[in-house]
Amino acid sequence: MQRERNGDRIPDEPPAADLHVHTTASDGVLTVPELADAARDGGVDVVAVTDHDRVHPDLSAPVQTLDGVTVIRGIELRVDAGDQRLDLLGYGLEPTEGIETVTSRIQRDRKRRGAEIVSRVEDRLDVDLDVELKEGIGRPTIARAIEASDAPYDFEAAFAELIGDGRPCYVERWVPSFSAGADVLRESCAVVALAHPFRYADPESALERARELDAVERFYPYGGTSAEREDRALLDRVAADADLLVTGGSDAHDRTLGVTGPPSAEFEAFAARLPGV
Repeated sequence: MQRERNGDRIPDEPPAADLHVHTTASDGVLTVPELADAARDGGVDVVAVTDHDRVHPDLSAPVQTLDGVTVIRGIELRVDAGDQRLDLLGYGLEPTEGIETVTSRIQRDRKRRGAEIVSRVEDRLDVDLDVELKEGIGRPTIARAIEASDAPYDFEAAFAELIGDGRPCYVERWVPSFSAGADVLRESCAVVALAHPFRYADPESALERARELDAVERFYPYGGTSAEREDRALLDRVAADADLLVTGGSDAHDRTLGVTGPPSAEFEAFAARLPGV
């Protein structure tokens, strides 16, 4: 029997890993000590921590075992490809001067941007938001604070009406160029992948940029439109033509892991590039 989430039909074969997980180091809710139980609850024993624009400070190695679960240290880095902004996933991360320089600049700008968004929301709605302006802050953190405040918006409405792209409280942030971001990830990571290609305005252009990387994310919660399902054939053609690994994961910002991810054959090809997995 196939499982489904957000319209994404997931293969009968369960995922061998969840390679896209967010924690409290960025805009997720899981802590590192909670990862193992969440992974087991989701039926996987390998997870990759890929926090936004930040290397998790509590992970001590590119690959390590925590309470019986293999944890891959990674990152999700937003980059500017010129025509659109893309998200790159780095796996098996070893800290380098390059990644430290880029992420430090991003985190300073994230805090600046977070403060500006919070100020705009508070002024517009005449509310006080309980938000700590710390490294890793992102719009989901602010959306949760809006939902918890006296404002008449839940999490989704906060994005749709206030802080989503182009909305009245939105603030732009700095991101590195595609080439600069890909370069620092290649220096520090064993595998560099394009994340969720069909969430961009121009998926075909995004997939062309994936040819410059090691992998592309195929298994993730799609939006469920017929166009997305049909376009997976395009992804498969690009991956085969460019000899790309295919990865995947739940993109979890909550505690639900293992919703989707690479089946065993695809995961084994990925794992061969990461010693210790």
